[in-house]
Amino acid sequence: MLALLKRLLPGSMKIRARRYFMRGDQVRCPLCGQGAIAFLPAGTPPRAHALCPFCGSLERGRMMWLHLQRREMLRPGVRVLHIAPEKGLGRRIAAMPGVVYTAGDKHEPGYRYPAGTIDLDITAMPFPEGAFDLVICSHVLEHVPDDRQAMRELRRVLAPDGVGLVLVPQDLECAATFEDPTVTDPRERLRLFGQFDHVRLYGRDLVERLQAEGLRVETLYPGAVSSAEERFRMGLRAEEPLYEVRR
Repeated sequence: MLALLKRLLPGSMKIRARRYFMRGDQVRCPLCGQGAIAFLPAGTPPRAHALCPFCGSLERGRMMWLHLQRREMLRPGVRVLHIAPEKGLGRRIAAMPGVVYTAGDKHEPGYRYPAGTIDLDITAMPFPEGAFDLVICSHVLEHVPDDRQAMRELRRVLAPDGVGLVLVPQDLECAATFEDPTVTDPRERLRLFGQFDHVRLYGRDLVERLQAEGLRVETLYPGAVSSAEERFRMGLRAEEPLYEVRR
């Protein structure tokens, strides 16, 4: 039924129809609070049980939101920089009482950005040293040719007692990050790095790369905190690492 509707209905009606037919209580998105019969496939290749049919959140966005809540990191007065903001997560953070929220992304032709997102180059950010108590950098560094400079900038804009949350696509079976700056063809990047606009695929050495740029790193698995039943219900991945970084 959903496949037939996808072919026949215009875009806005597809979304409304999807939300109508997906309503249920088998799973519940911790970001938007909506119940559904399932999370939808997403990604290349498609991951099962990934996309919230209501707010569009993915596993990593739901995991970060739960982590922020558990650690009570969104207190009044906290200055947050959200780089390449996920729409649903950004809305929830910006709505927290007293949180000072800044969203930034490198604006590219043909892309749409959440309202209020400033044009931001992560390798040369226009903020003073120590400007933020919390920096969220999720699935960004794999797009940046000079990721070392981006890491140095993350350290610079963090307050002395601030924390950064870093996530990247990662092959944990590989010790070393695979990158080749001569690869520019989108199809070859897709084959080698997993997406047409990625410039590397990180291995387990991501921790060492962050440490080399002056960051202290703690590796966490917030999705593994819950039981298997809870992880399924909230659409989390137990094996996905989150890196907390500090100056």
